[in-house]
Amino acid sequence: MKSKKHLPLAFYSALIISIGGCKPYSAVAQTTVVSSSVAAEEQMYRPNFHFTPKKGWMNDPNGMFYADGKYHLFYQHYPNGNKWGPMHWGHAVSKDLIKWEELPIAIYPDKDKYIFSGSAVVDLNNTSGLGIGGKAPIVAIYTLHDMIKEKENKIDVEQQDIAYSNDNGITWQKFEEGNPVVKNPGIRDFRDPKVTWDQTHNQWIMVLAAQDRSHFYKSKDLKNWEYLSDFGKNIGAHGGVWECPDFFEIKVQGSNETKWVLIQSLNPGGANGGSGTQYFIGDFDGTKFTLDSNFANRVGKEKAVWIDYGKDNYAGVTWNNVPNADGRRLFIGWMSNWDYAQDVPTNAWRSATTIAREIQLIKKGNDYSLVSNPVKEINKYVSKAIKAKNLKRKGKLSIAEAGKIDLTQAIIDFNLKNLKQDTYTFTLSNDKGESLAFGINNSEHYLFVDRSKSGKNDFSEKFASTITEASLDGNQKEGVFKIILDKTSIEIFYNNGEKVITEIFFSSQPFTSLSVSSNQGIELSNLVINQLNIN
Repeated sequence: MKSKKHLPLAFYSALIISIGGCKPYSAVAQTTVVSSSVAAEEQMYRPNFHFTPKKGWMNDPNGMFYADGKYHLFYQHYPNGNKWGPMHWGHAVSKDLIKWEELPIAIYPDKDKYIFSGSAVVDLNNTSGLGIGGKAPIVAIYTLHDMIKEKENKIDVEQQDIAYSNDNGITWQKFEEGNPVVKNPGIRDFRDPKVTWDQTHNQWIMVLAAQDRSHFYKSKDLKNWEYLSDFGKNIGAHGGVWECPDFFEIKVQGSNETKWVLIQSLNPGGANGGSGTQYFIGDFDGTKFTLDSNFANRVGKEKAVWIDYGKDNYAGVTWNNVPNADGRRLFIGWMSNWDYAQDVPTNAWRSATTIAREIQLIKKGNDYSLVSNPVKEINKYVSKAIKAKNLKRKGKLSIAEAGKIDLTQAIIDFNLKNLKQDTYTFTLSNDKGESLAFGINNSEHYLFVDRSKSGKNDFSEKFASTITEASLDGNQKEGVFKIILDKTSIEIFYNNGEKVITEIFFSSQPFTSLSVSSNQGIELSNLVINQLNIN
């Protein structure tokens, strides 16, 4: 992530900065305030299993790769404050994408030069020549942001540099002989390089966010890059600067057909305000990305197609080097929104990641869509389950009652059957009278989440001022839901991940009950509430 307009932050507190890219529009640098309330804050708000740094600020995930049995997650990190500041690459690893171990900071900024978002690849054939001892080096490609140039209101504040590691990303050496590997061409917002190996065309491909579009480059050695083309002007959502792209080839489920997917975040301009992540599906000839004609028609009608309709999934990208034997395209996002990320009621740390998800490409008729679902590894942490095959009730139906299940770490699956033109409202609640409502309005054809009564929300007028909505195609006869609940978040996967909503909340005590109501009655089938134990 980057900043659009900053003053130097490293040694000054209370300087206002306006930020774009994977950064906020305004931020105040400050040191972390540690008080007697930290323990209570940890108890109340620290997620049970979504990754958070032990202290300090976190935003975009970046640099993710798999090697030697571990998934590496890097992220934008300011360890000395709980708001955006001098960017480092934080580092965590996991063997299963669920339990994360935080490691020492991977890449530090130089004075007045911050390390913004980027990616990392396992250079299996040592095309870069940076490997030693016959082991494949890890090469990180990131945006170097020059704060001095920014202060001077220059345009060329961002360039693309590389660093490399010969111990699987634990220690890094910045490449001194040839940085920048991609110079700034005279574009103010020019950042977030995502590099992948293009097996079809036998080349490294880089996609960069360049203000209102994506730029594509190619390379044989990760050090010398050739500009190819751009994509995106006047296509899709453009409510803010484009950021944090991803680009990959993927098979259509159940076939040998492949398509190329471009994931493209932007801030502001998201589906329900603030930050958001859209995607495009098409073809790539080794030089140019072209939208599939049917998908282009869809974008023309909907204006944008979103990977998540919630307010709290931004800057998500996928892992490089996942083994072919696994074959999944694995994704994770930043679970917050620049509208309020720096103001949420935590002090020792700020922000978490979404649950890791598998992205798949499906085809219905001639139309392509991405679906995403929680990675299967989460199921190994199920400790007990409550099940019911069929439940019917007029009015209100209790699904989970206080004392029977811990709703601060649970997976809830159910089918909502025989839907009428009615609103079906699910309510999480606690003894303090706080509640989080979600469900489906089948009269006006949308999913919704309402967190206006979910607890503390006075830290930002944008946090709960509107109800989140995700439109549906006409009347639904049946709805298949999977809900992931953590202490301060809900992730809703509808119809096997065809629509996803991710939102955070800050209740003063845990939600202990779940019920559903409608005017014309409720019919649930295949209800399974899985209790998780991820400690």
